[in-house]
Amino acid sequence: MSYVFKSIIAATFMSLATVASAEKLSLNEISGYLNALKTASGDFTQINEDGTISVGKIFIKRPGRMRFEYDDALVLASSGSIKIIDKKSNLPPESYALRRTPLSLILARNVDLGQAKMVVGHDYDGTATIVRAQDPKNPEYGSIELKFTSNPVELRQWVVNDSNGGRSTVILGELVKGGVLANQLFEIDPQ
Repeated sequence: MSYVFKSIIAATFMSLATVASAEKLSLNEISGYLNALKTASGDFTQINEDGTISVGKIFIKRPGRMRFEYDDALVLASSGSIKIIDKKSNLPPESYALRRTPLSLILARNVDLGQAKMVVGHDYDGTATIVRAQDPKNPEYGSIELKFTSNPVELRQWVVNDSNGGRSTVILGELVKGGVLANQLFEIDPQ
């Protein structure tokens, strides 16, 4: 066999091996990934229900804390609540109980997607594993669709379907995992 032909065969097998290794992740693998994710930060793009696009920075500190920085707003998940601060107004922040939102599922101290009735969808679209989850005790709070790639396992996006029928998509850029994020980052008025 010629060198070129051998190279083509080798490249074909390597491509097939890559496709075969990119398969549907188990719920245990995804739960393990989320439980191991202690801190992360990076850029995100959000597609809002009305089709508008927002960009910003995200900071995650599990369990229970997340910060979305937009140009004109700040959203904080901390101390069991979500606060939305409009930087352009003098209005007090809007506040919601974190446990009443689908984000509570990924910010929980111990994520167990195998819990009864938590996962209502577990699919593979050819490139990523998609898990749709909801609070099994309170499905009326909405659901979250999480999209993960494999090799290595990475959370790439989520879609929140809220209790009012609203839908927003967050697409994550490259997350920097690990490191120290100060608790003050998740407070409204850091000292």
